[in-house]
Amino acid sequence: MALKVHTIPTAPIEENCYVVFDEESRQGLLIDPGNEGEKILSLIREEKVEVEAILLTHGHWDHIGAVEELRHKLKVPVHIHGDDSAMLTDSRQNLFAFMAGGRMEGKPADKVFREGAVFPCGNYSFKVIHTPGHTPGGCCFYSEKAGALFSGDSLFAEEIGRCDLPGGSLDSLISSLKEKILCLPEATKVYPGHGPSTTVGWEHMHNPYLS
Repeated sequence: MALKVHTIPTAPIEENCYVVFDEESRQGLLIDPGNEGEKILSLIREEKVEVEAILLTHGHWDHIGAVEELRHKLKVPVHIHGDDSAMLTDSRQNLFAFMAGGRMEGKPADKVFREGAVFPCGNYSFKVIHTPGHTPGGCCFYSEKAGALFSGDSLFAEEIGRCDLPGGSLDSLISSLKEKILCLPEATKVYPGHGPSTTVGWEHMHNPYLS
């Protein structure tokens, strides 16, 4: 049995939500439920996944839109880095007020985490790697055993996250990625917040910001 990853692009801007679980135990994690809660819930039920927690790579609106619905229906805690925690309750900080002209304000996170926190996922586990730059609390979730990295909007295929939004820093992001991500095994599969998957080795060679 292995770690299984389902990628669910969610509207309106094709943000990647991930349902990640151990095929043997069916225990799993829900990463960045950006929108379309019923579609996400349908897959969870179909695969009979026992979701243990909702993990957020950062707090922008397109990554948190279905958090409240799924927190309530799944009855699981929501975790986010402390530096992004205010985004869950403030439409200005999560940028929904500016990008979509409305309000997206939910409850605070059940727990905030820091660098090095570990989340179990059946026979696997994921460690938090803090990669500020896209947002102050931007993070990746890494499983050495599975050879998998969920990079949010820090790292994309041959791209990096934009740093011109409030709280962004290009220098911080590039430094974070070079010091903390490029040192991972080259075969590590990278699952970004938007777009196709890639590998650490490919980004090391072909990402113009990192190569």
